Amino acid sequence: MLEVYKLCDLDPGNIKKLCTRNTDVNNDIRKTVDDIIQRVKTGGDAALKEFSEKFDGITLDELYIGKKEIDALAFKVGNSEKQAIQLAYNNIWKFHEAQLVKEGKIETTAGVTCWRETRAIEKVGLYIPGGTAVLPSTFLMLGIPAKIAGCEQIIVCSPPQKDGKVNAYLAYCAQLLGIERIYLIGGAQAIAAMAYGTESVEKVDKIFGPGNQYVTKAKTIIQSESQTAIDMPAGPSEVLVIADATANPVYVAADLLAQAEHGADSQAVLIADSQLIIDQTIKELDKQLPALPRHTIAAKAIANSYAVLTASLDESMTFSNAYAPEHLILATDKWESLLDKIINAGSVFLGHLTPESAGDYASGTNHTLPTSSYARAYSGVSVDSFVKKITFQHISRAGIENLGPAVEVLASLEGLDAHKNAITVRLK
Repeated sequence: MLEVYKLCDLDPGNIKKLCTRNTDVNNDIRKTVDDIIQRVKTGGDAALKEFSEKFDGITLDELYIGKKEIDALAFKVGNSEKQAIQLAYNNIWKFHEAQLVKEGKIETTAGVTCWRETRAIEKVGLYIPGGTAVLPSTFLMLGIPAKIAGCEQIIVCSPPQKDGKVNAYLAYCAQLLGIERIYLIGGAQAIAAMAYGTESVEKVDKIFGPGNQYVTKAKTIIQSESQTAIDMPAGPSEVLVIADATANPVYVAADLLAQAEHGADSQAVLIADSQLIIDQTIKELDKQLPALPRHTIAAKAIANSYAVLTASLDESMTFSNAYAPEHLILATDKWESLLDKIINAGSVFLGHLTPESAGDYASGTNHTLPTSSYARAYSGVSVDSFVKKITFQHISRAGIENLGPAVEVLASLEGLDAHKNAITVRLK
């Protein structure tokens, strides 16, 4: 069920191997994605329709649905579902709106004033996965900060359902966000369409959203080959749970399975300083897994996962920082003492009553997070992801007199006489 290792038996090479996931050793994924990207670049809409038939089993006359169809689909959503989505919308909006902070002006030297101002990225593309699960929550997580940031144009792509439309819950989210068009495009081809543009899909400046390994690979490729940026490499989902003797194995098993049901290539890792907790959690996994509607998918992910027995919570934290998880759960009464030890993590869930599911849906934090150890360098999506921060400066006569001589010296020592002269002519 869940392979168990002892940290004391693992050398640095073993630990590195355990922390490595979603690799493409033979470049098979890369080759497939390269081909898809090239076909979209040359074939445009026709290529997108061909891929829809091939991958989605759908023949599309139109590559998108408009406001009228979105409204009709959203009308089908029940009141209880609308209330839940609205609650999530409100909490996510509240959390992200607080991220709009105006910075003040700084006088670095008398007469020299510097500051930064925020400008929204004009055209953004949102990818909403829809393979084994439809994710309206991801639509909210991406659409809300884009709206708060003030992006002028928001392109939304999501794979078509079997009826050639989108899920009604996605349509309702579109209504809330004021999105009047959803493109029925999934996978690497959706990323290519937004990166390079087609007859129907406008090229964007930055692409956002999680996906499978093909989507993630497409994002990394287009970032280096097009003039389109990406939010982060956000691939198959993962969770790492740090537990001690105070943890509830029922909760721990439920948290591991909540992540495992995302997809067969997801990973759920348990790090504990108690063999008893590991044993009890494995028993709970055996008990809870068969009852899940997506038990086949979750079982494959669990088979791809593991547990590590450590000697202490400090050792557990050291392993966690090496793994750099997308989601980190601290299933311990001592979670406060561990906060300063967290170096690498996408989003952290503290204590026994804070499941990762809360952050996935409605607590307010964003669930679009770096995976595959990219939490070492990337943050999750926020309003900052949708804006640029431009620096400004103004120098008065007193300022150029105070600052100029130092700039002349620095320019001279670098041998850049034109730089020096730009100051000298002003000082004269």
